[in-house]
Amino acid sequence: MPEPLSDDLLAGFTSPVPYTVEAVADAPRAPGVHVVLDDGTVIYVGRTGNLRNRLRQHLTGNRESSVLHEQVGQILDKQVPVASAHDIADWLGRREIRWQETDNPEGTKEALVLALKPRFNRQVPHPRR
Repeated sequence: MPEPLSDDLLAGFTSPVPYTVEAVADAPRAPGVHVVLDDGTVIYVGRTGNLRNRLRQHLTGNRESSVLHEQVGQILDKQVPVASAHDIADWLGRREIRWQETDNPEGTKEALVLALKPRFNRQVPHPRR
């Protein structure tokens, strides 16, 4: 049986680790792409000029600083009156993160979003003609 598409697409990424502040402390301060996984399924693809800072920002920032933080908050808001930053970080901490350094984070993110259609990416980019 062939491996799932995401395994091939993520071949150059780190091994999955729990998405915690402690785990992302080892991320490089370099441009790259990161994916958040829920039970092995990619649910978010992000790009950044500084992986360590951005991964930490998703966990410790606020809804204005992170699309992922905002969207997770919207889901949790259905369960509690207003999900706190701690609630959102706790939810993310039960997921996994992988990242890859790349000089072309935009192109890598676009290819992954088009192929995987993650649930937390707001806009799927249009394929280039």
